[in-house]
Amino acid sequence: MLEQHLSEAAFLWGQRERGLCAPNLVLADVAETEERLLAHVDGLAVAGPPAVEKLLIPALEEMEEEQVAAAAYTLLNIQEPPGTDLVRTALEVASPEVLPAFYRALELWDSAALRTWVPALLKQEEPTRLTLSLELLASHGVDPGPPLPELLRHEEPKVVAAALRVAARIHHPFDRHLYQSCLGSTAPALRDAAIQTGLLEGRRSAWAACQSAVESTAPDLAFPALLLALGGEARDVERLRKLLHEPRHRPATFWALGFSGRRSAAEICLEWMEDPAVSHLALEAFRSITGLPQEERFAMPPVEEDPLPPLEEDLAADLTHGPEDDLPRPATTEVLAWWKLERRRFDLERRYLHGEPFGMEALSAALLTAPMRRRHVLALEVTLRSRGRLNVPTRAWTSLQRKALANLGTAAPSLFRSWTSGLHEP
Repeated sequence: MLEQHLSEAAFLWGQRERGLCAPNLVLADVAETEERLLAHVDGLAVAGPPAVEKLLIPALEEMEEEQVAAAAYTLLNIQEPPGTDLVRTALEVASPEVLPAFYRALELWDSAALRTWVPALLKQEEPTRLTLSLELLASHGVDPGPPLPELLRHEEPKVVAAALRVAARIHHPFDRHLYQSCLGSTAPALRDAAIQTGLLEGRRSAWAACQSAVESTAPDLAFPALLLALGGEARDVERLRKLLHEPRHRPATFWALGFSGRRSAAEICLEWMEDPAVSHLALEAFRSITGLPQEERFAMPPVEEDPLPPLEEDLAADLTHGPEDDLPRPATTEVLAWWKLERRRFDLERRYLHGEPFGMEALSAALLTAPMRRRHVLALEVTLRSRGRLNVPTRAWTSLQRKALANLGTAAPSLFRSWTSGLHEP
């Protein structure tokens, strides 16, 4: 029976993780999976020592990430024997392949006891482990203490990027010259972390760096393009349109356009709905702006695809199934007919979210009902607009997410001003 609990917990852990980025699930769907998962975790936890010794400790040594994560999270919630000590010991010797599983369990562990782990987490010298440790502290808003200034000057860009995210979360002041250096980094992850940190502090230089990255068509501009869509004006949609000339930028550009909320962006999406490479992305973005109903008549029936690439030159293609692969293809004629009737109610100078004028009410509603894969960006907008005062942890347990969403309803409207207004010099 305990083996069945662990097997089901691992399976449901994976289902929940994939559900957090699914294009066809909403918060209530993930909550249902989560309830079943936690029931199996409780079943293991109440069993005590037999489950710990015979199942959970051995599971930490496995190579299956979902089983490691489920076992680690269960142990973190067992007092006798002290499961936290067992997880900490296993984490120190864990292979690189399963490290993210341990940290994901710790990210979902809502416990003040994590603060006692800080010295052990930050004493690690291997960059990947150190980066994961800092990302964990950022997710919980835990102050790393005296080591933070040194970590902000680490030689590894990904470590500095993670340290910046911690600094932003705890509102830690840092050196202006250091910030400018990060903002001008050639490492996209570090540049993006600096831009986000700067915007949270209201720095005009961060917005300028964002615009500059899009204008330069840098190799990796997904994040700057997204920020430009969120905070830009109607004219900035034209900047994003130019990116569509290069196939490599099209997926990221349609992702950004969907969050711009502009009528002009919706009409750009219509222009690409016959392109088989991006039609599903164009439909998703169009629907996010206009609120096109989730009706079968607007989508083409799914087709069976050959699992093998038909041409020799396709052999190097990435065949990994991603969330975007589950998006429907548009029935273009029906979509165009709908838009012909609805277009007049969309003002060129306003933003829209699911067909409603953008504002606090529409944003709060979308965080409850939008597809899971889009909620992370909506939560980012809440954080940016409130200058970091409000956070919706879209990867946390749904109960915690709902509490955070309830706080949005009581927040002062001034917290939701445009985050590109009132920017100051660095």
